[in-house]
Amino acid sequence: MKILLLEDDYTYNESIKESLEEMGYEVDAFDDGLQALDALFEKHYHLALLDIRVPHMDGYEILKEIRKAKLDLPIIFITSLTDINNLSLGYELGCNDYLRKPFSLKELQYRVSQTLKSYHLHSTLDVIPLSCGFSYHSDDQSLWFENMQVNLSNFERKLLFVLVKNRGNFISTELIHEYVWEDKEVGDNDIRMLIKKLRDKTDKEFIITAKGIGYKIEK
Repeated sequence: MKILLLEDDYTYNESIKESLEEMGYEVDAFDDGLQALDALFEKHYHLALLDIRVPHMDGYEILKEIRKAKLDLPIIFITSLTDINNLSLGYELGCNDYLRKPFSLKELQYRVSQTLKSYHLHSTLDVIPLSCGFSYHSDDQSLWFENMQVNLSNFERKLLFVLVKNRGNFISTELIHEYVWEDKEVGDNDIRMLIKKLRDKTDKEFIITAKGIGYKIEK
């Protein structure tokens, strides 16, 4: 999943970006309001984290433009403002949540995860039930256990996609290599390690192995 971050404080920008990338998200970070707005219209994002007081265009004005253009994504404001009128204005304009400075990275991760979950529960997301209590949201290629999203790296997300697409059937290591790594040279060890990482984040029975045949997840 792709997240846009607008934050002009260097320390916050770097720590937020790093924390979200550790969760498996792809993050485009900006410190200028106009540059962030241009990116929002050029690319597809699943969530935007907007500081309010930033150069050239503040977070409120960006949100107005987002809603005017009917861009379909949730918004979390990052702000040190605590005045109730400022909070009310953000919600009236259509933000989904506030993150008030100072905040812990754990709170950041929780709010991002919950906002994405809540937003997509009200969308036309195609949810595919999987084994061991997990479900796959095909619209944004995310994996969920009950009401919590499982954080995946880009390679883990690609692996999951090809397993879900072929669920119920074994797929070969050659097919996994071709889809996940494309033209890059990797060995069987790399594939086994990626399978192990996904099992560690799910359940040891989530991915089934057949020696000499390949891997699958059940329908």
